[in-house]
Amino acid sequence: MSLSVTLQQMGVICILVAIGIYLNHKGVVDGLTSKRLSTIVVDICNPALIMASILSGNITATHRDLITAAMLGIAFYVIVIAMGLFLPLLLKASPDKRHFYNLMTVYTNIGFLGIPVARAILPGNAILYVIVCNVMYSLLFYTHGVTVLNSPHKGEGQRNFLSDLKKLLNPGTIMAILSLVVFWFQITPPPILANTIEYVGNATVFLSMTLLGVSIARSNLMEAAKDLRIWGYILLRMILLPVVIVLVMRSLRFDAVPTLTMGLMAAMPVGNLPMIQAAKIGEDTKLLSCAIAVTTAVSIGTITILLTVFSYLLL
Repeated sequence: MSLSVTLQQMGVICILVAIGIYLNHKGVVDGLTSKRLSTIVVDICNPALIMASILSGNITATHRDLITAAMLGIAFYVIVIAMGLFLPLLLKASPDKRHFYNLMTVYTNIGFLGIPVARAILPGNAILYVIVCNVMYSLLFYTHGVTVLNSPHKGEGQRNFLSDLKKLLNPGTIMAILSLVVFWFQITPPPILANTIEYVGNATVFLSMTLLGVSIARSNLMEAAKDLRIWGYILLRMILLPVVIVLVMRSLRFDAVPTLTMGLMAAMPVGNLPMIQAAKIGEDTKLLSCAIAVTTAVSIGTITILLTVFSYLLL
């Protein structure tokens, strides 16, 4: 993957996001439509894209690469979980908001945004690392994540924690694990099934980027951008961390594909799942919604710049 290809692909993504902004401006996609399309993307298209990537024939990775991906995924989440403990203190967040900054640090948008961006920009083998990160994301959120979120509500937290464990079996996690099984055992499904999965998965990039544009257009960016702590979060979590990860992996002589992929995963904006879970237990989600709006809008630029620089260094 050359530097020019990276810039071209990010340009395509920016155009798709602009289409979403335009559709929202024209009233074609309203809040209800956006919500329904998001469900389709998360529960159907994104899982299909994961499997389609495995079945595409573009992956030349080995079993050893998958094991490496698992080790890198574990290391990545150890780092961000540790970072989630001290970043709120570094940003001087108030005690009642620290658990939010903790969740924002650990649980970014590596699924809804990370999967299609990686598929559009990075080489085929990158999807293995993305899939592993998404599996770990789900396993951690419904264990570590809900524990952190429910910590101010200890009485009901245990009850919610037990019920949330059932959500581990969501379409994304199931398809991600199934895709890894298909890859490991080199299973070849019937052409009619493989083609169906491919057609459904191909819709993901357009729909997810368009919905991202709709989300940006519907958010109150001017008000959200006034929170200086969010900008501190962007600097430390979305810019500094990816740079450190890429430089460390480069010094350890990792190949370009896993290095670029982990750098991309570290550069993702705040995810929606913490806000959804917080709203469920009656928390004030203003901070989370503001962080999602600002980091998502800013990520279009930061991801483009970071991937361009990383590509120049590694390729």
